[in-house]
Amino acid sequence: MADVSRRRLRVLVAKPGLDGHDRGVKVVARALRDAGMEVIYTGLRQTAEMIVAVAIQEDVDCIGLSVLSGSHLEYAEEVLDELRRRHASDIPVVIGGIIPRHDVPLLEQMGVRGVFGPGSSVAAIAETIYGLPARTMPA
Repeated sequence: MADVSRRRLRVLVAKPGLDGHDRGVKVVARALRDAGMEVIYTGLRQTAEMIVAVAIQEDVDCIGLSVLSGSHLEYAEEVLDELRRRHASDIPVVIGGIIPRHDVPLLEQMGVRGVFGPGSSVAAIAETIYGLPARTMPA
């Protein structure tokens, strides 16, 4: 799955909120590593502020949120708002988990760049991340 002609992307994967289920995010993290990305996993029970602080500190190319609690709209909004507040809205956000289809357009309208529900292939996730425009770094 990895293409050596691509530059090595840095991706932060995070579990916002009180959701304690992390098997899926660990599977995705390993698959993204296998696809040639450098993956930073923040662990469970992260706040939007914590996620964005690590993303900025680690100079990531993308943030991936994993939400199984049904609070995907709230967590996505919090992370996107925090990115704007910290002048880092050039870091794209993707989200995966238990996400009803009718919420996908809402997430996309908020600015989420990829939404992955149950049954999504890790290849599709990796291709979406590789397909994101490069971040625009301030001069």
